[in-house]
Amino acid sequence: MKYFPIFLDSAHINALVIGGGEVAARKIELLLKTTNIITVMSEEVNDSVDRLIKSNQLKWLNYNYQPAILTHYNLVIAATDKEHINAEAAKEAHQANILVNVVDQPELCRYITPAIIDRAPIIVAMSSSGSAPILLRMLREQIEKMLPAGYGKLAEFSFKFRDHVKARVKGLRNRRTFWEETLRGSIGNKVLSGEIESAEKLLITSLKKGITAPAGEIVFIHTLLGNPDNLTLAAHREMQFADAVFYDNEVNEQLIEYVRRDADKFPQSIASTVLINFQHAIELAENGKKVIYLLAGDTPLPENSALSQSGINVKVLVSGQ
Repeated sequence: MKYFPIFLDSAHINALVIGGGEVAARKIELLLKTTNIITVMSEEVNDSVDRLIKSNQLKWLNYNYQPAILTHYNLVIAATDKEHINAEAAKEAHQANILVNVVDQPELCRYITPAIIDRAPIIVAMSSSGSAPILLRMLREQIEKMLPAGYGKLAEFSFKFRDHVKARVKGLRNRRTFWEETLRGSIGNKVLSGEIESAEKLLITSLKKGITAPAGEIVFIHTLLGNPDNLTLAAHREMQFADAVFYDNEVNEQLIEYVRRDADKFPQSIASTVLINFQHAIELAENGKKVIYLLAGDTPLPENSALSQSGINVKVLVSGQ
């Protein structure tokens, strides 16, 4: 990745916007979604910037860029229409290790602003690393259609009951299963439709019921040619719920990106066509873990007496081309 994705805590942002035109106004409006600790530096400002300053009580330094000012801030946006001024501000920010964004001059930026889908508190941020803005816009449009406006309500609902669920549903895997069933089912639908009180009652009722810990299992996935675009929905879902994943050098490493990020990873130095590490996978599954074993190609699994006698639930999927 050319850029490291990161979310900054708005409580600690102290921003300076250099410029007073329409571009500066758009940057100020974006910042105001998270903080009003914003200073505007410009001798003149247009009506849009003036309105934003007054309505949000922002600080205005009514003079053009001057050096030795930036060190008071930890986030700087250079948005003037003069490239040499933007470059001077960027140089000073670089020397002081201050995050700086220079509008339309990515080579001077220390960070870039992503495309944002706001379903607060759910925030989706996307970037093409500056390489394909049109493609990024198309992707954003697709994702926006997939995310109802009420997704923020689902997040708030989950946060409200997070500690209650944690106290009553033991084990990370159990809680993942509980929350997925809750948010995908009738409770989640009620939240999305605004029936919050009804959803809360249903959740409390479900928490009173006994929740059985899921048994461990091993899922073998034959990845064929290993094209990530050809992953089946079934394989993708299994990988997203994995507690551990095994794979050898023949498996396309891009597939590992589709495995749950917190899963334990066990790269194997011996190709699965020579030896499959059944014993380690069995031990993990016997301790209640969901184990994914990725296999390149479609070579049939060899018989293994330890696996067949273990009583562990085993799935075999074929996914991709």
